[in-house]
Amino acid sequence: MKAYVYGADGAALTDVSKPTPQGTQVLIRVRACGLNRADLGMTKGHAHGSAGGRGTVLGMEWAGEVAELGPEAKGVKVGDKVMGSGTAAFAEYTLADHGRLFLAPSNMNFDEAASLPIALTTMHNAVITNGALQPGQSVLIQGASSGVGLMAMQIAKLKGAAFVIGSSTDPTRRGRLKEFGADLAIDSSDPGWVDEVLKATGGAGVDLIVDQISGKVANQNLAATKVKGRIINVGRLGGTHTDFNFDLHAARRINYIGVTFRTRSLQEIREIFAAVKQDIWGAIESRTLQLPIDRIFSFDDIGAAFAHMEANKHLGKIVVTL
Repeated sequence: MKAYVYGADGAALTDVSKPTPQGTQVLIRVRACGLNRADLGMTKGHAHGSAGGRGTVLGMEWAGEVAELGPEAKGVKVGDKVMGSGTAAFAEYTLADHGRLFLAPSNMNFDEAASLPIALTTMHNAVITNGALQPGQSVLIQGASSGVGLMAMQIAKLKGAAFVIGSSTDPTRRGRLKEFGADLAIDSSDPGWVDEVLKATGGAGVDLIVDQISGKVANQNLAATKVKGRIINVGRLGGTHTDFNFDLHAARRINYIGVTFRTRSLQEIREIFAAVKQDIWGAIESRTLQLPIDRIFSFDDIGAAFAHMEANKHLGKIVVTL
């Protein structure tokens, strides 16, 4: 089968063996894939948790049809339209555990379905499970113009956030954040953004920050968070190391939580998928929660899709179809 593999000369389309499902695995005939920032790193040889490196079939997110069931797989049947996340997604066939699948709504095509699994699971876990957002509270999404950021703002609004702030350093994308739930859009590269947040929240700061930037904004986040507020560290696009104001962290008594899928057990990931199904699935079926698709590329043009992502001018998801 055809797959996008990182090899000695970088990432390229090549032929690999079709996988066989074992245990609770399901074999998926892939119809569309969503691109993610971690994929971009792996096309350059970087590891993402235990994934990555030479010989790796790349890709983390897809939609397709169930082609075959492992002997212990449950909850789906051959022919079901599904979407999910895992490894080796950029291929004609991929494997997934039966616990990290969603049945795709009948009113959703494969392109749309492929854009959702990582955004839904990452941000429901960050905003609701770890962020403990309550109705009437305020939230700031750092890096809000990414697919996961746009989903975070929508989930926050769905769950009753009274005031949602989104950040983007690109003026065009910043100007569109209100379409996806932002009451205020800020530029996190502007030194005055903390004052904007404090002014908008009556001097108190926000109840919750979901941070995809980290690095250079870490101490500003502390200053923009309410006393006894929460910061959920989801991404580190602005750097993995920085000076940290421990005194400000302590003075504001902030609950600072780091999250990643890279070190989660399979059972933990299954629980995250189950929480999405239980808590917000109706909003997905009704299309209340959805993401814009910036561009769609054919699988043969997947290199161009990654060049488009690296240019960093897109809003929403980049999708590749097979």
